[in-house]
Amino acid sequence: MSLLQVQGLSKYFGAVAAVDDLSFTVAEGEILAMIGPNGAGKSTCFNVLGGQLPADHGSVRLAGQELLGLPAYRIWRLGVGRTFQITASFGSMSVLENIQLALLSHHRRVWQLWRRATGYYRPAALALLEQVGMAAQAERSCGILAYGDLKRVELAIALAHQPRLLLMDEPTAGMAPAERAELMRLVVKIAREQTIAVLFTEHDMDVVFAHADRLMVLDHGRLIAAGTPASVRADPLVQARYLGHS
Repeated sequence: MSLLQVQGLSKYFGAVAAVDDLSFTVAEGEILAMIGPNGAGKSTCFNVLGGQLPADHGSVRLAGQELLGLPAYRIWRLGVGRTFQITASFGSMSVLENIQLALLSHHRRVWQLWRRATGYYRPAALALLEQVGMAAQAERSCGILAYGDLKRVELAIALAHQPRLLLMDEPTAGMAPAERAELMRLVVKIAREQTIAVLFTEHDMDVVFAHADRLMVLDHGRLIAAGTPASVRADPLVQARYLGHS
């Protein structure tokens, strides 16, 4: 069943079409990779889906509800989570406190931050850290974590909001090859268990072809190919414009 339905989505910057008449769907529990060269429109598409940028044309529906025109916080409340290329945790706070803060936001209790966050949702925060393999580092400051561990914390923060759709913009950027594969295996496992749809961008093709159910390829804002990893890898146009001939 399609959770996300994107139809005719376009975003222009002057005369340049960063996203040009783009249509696709993402099913519940599906892992869909959006790939393409730099400047293909991937990040712009993500920013439109998440409400950070307005669209010029088209429709974006989550479980039938139109998202275009809604502010980012409303889209997030409807179940669209996101991780970013550059991690955005609070370095002066512990790993656990970062997750507790996300849970306070999810439960609409951020107004209580005049009190210490350490008293709120500790068991739930520890359970989320257990899911991402970070429970043993719960009391460490985020400011001293290795980059790969910060990516896991960011994933736990996103999961704290119980997303139905998770947008992941280059989730393994800056990580060592072994860490990249491990993180994506974790994302796939959680998505399957919790029936979360995942749309991610990624430049590491080993990660993409090993973990995505389907791929879509953008070039200059337009969709040039879509399908299974095997079919996209064999597509002559994709090889010519992005992957290179093998």
